[in-house]
This record gives sequence, structure tokens and C-alpha cells, in this order.
Amino acid sequence: MCFSPGADVVVGGIVVVIGADALRHVREPRQIALASLPLLFGLHQLDEAFVWLGLQGRVSESVERVGIWIYVLFALAALPALVPVAVLAVERSAGRRRMISALAALGIGIGIALASSLFRGSVDAAIDGRHIAYNVSALSQGRELTALYVVAACGALIVSSHRDLAALGLLNLVAVPVLMWMTVSGFISLWCFWAAIVSVIIDVHVRRSLAGRALRVT
Repeated sequence: MCFSPGADVVVGGIVVVIGADALRHVREPRQIALASLPLLFGLHQLDEAFVWLGLQGRVSESVERVGIWIYVLFALAALPALVPVAVLAVERSAGRRRMISALAALGIGIGIALASSLFRGSVDAAIDGRHIAYNVSALSQGRELTALYVVAACGALIVSSHRDLAALGLLNLVAVPVLMWMTVSGFISLWCFWAAIVSVIIDVHVRRSLAGRALRVT
């Protein structure tokens, strides 16, 4: 999420371009899932622009509701599974693959559980200062699941033998709590800019892989 519909459109458009570049440099099928993440992040931001416009009364309520559901389903149900699966696909170390496989299984389970909770509960959104506050009953009823979400997504990156991906996982552990505090406190939402930074790191990783220079830990 970002602090205005305009910011979502601008940053989302930039991230879509970064995602297209990452996919353009894919040379092996196993890279597709990871390289597609920036494109999905960008589309996610563009989707939220429609949520903003709906809440401001500038598009129909039906468009707004579709936008809200796309936003929360991707953020809560898809990402916890997609991130570790994408990292697993590009991992070559057998030992690390076993650890990442366990985290991917955890992420898939969390995604299914959160999706089930979403459809059983209520999902709403409202403009709250300089961000959109998503009222998702599944989160209030499943804080343990959201903690495991972080373990699955960040853990898979940290375990990776690729240094840039491992560094990204560690950065997420620092950035995510800070961004959450800034959003919840009503200061400002900068998630879209973090998505852009993550997308650049992934794009650079894919480019390095193409050149045979991907950095790995031993």
C-alpha cells in the first residue's frame, strides 16, 4: 500500500517495468516464479489505486470490492506460499533445498489457512490518513498464522545460498516491523516503496544469474 492513489499508480507502474525487465532476463524455467514477483508487486500496487478511487467515490463500489479482495488475497493467501516456492526453485544446494522445502510447505499451509479465514470472515477497507486501513477479521483471529507467515517468507530467503536473496530476507526482518509501525501509527504508508526496492534486488539477482555471476554463500 502507498499513501495516495497517485503514488500507487506511479510506483506500481515503475515496479511493473522492473518486473518486465526481470522476466526478460529469465533463461531457465526455474527462475520464472522469482522473476515474476516484481511484476506481481507492481500489479498489486495498481490494484490498490482502484481501492483508493472506490473509497473516494470516484469508481463504482463493485470495482472497489473487487480491488479489496484482490489486494488481500494476494497479500495474505498468495505471498506466503509464492515467496518460498520461488526461492526453492532457484536453490541448487541440496541441504538448503530441504530446509526451504519445509518453509515452502509451511507457507502453502499458511496461505490456505488464511484464505479460508478470509472467506469465513469480513473484509473491509477505509481511508485512514495517508494509508488505506484494511479491516480483515482473519488477522485478528489468527496472529499466530501471521507470525508463521513471516517465518516462511523471510526464512526461505535467509536460508538461500544466494547472498543477495539471503540479505533481502534479513532486510525484510528489519524493514517490515518499521513499515508496520509507520502505517499503524498513522504516520505514513511506504510499503509501495519497499516493494520497489525488493523488486530491484530481485531484478539484479536475475540479471546476475544470467551473467553467471550470482553470489552464493558456501
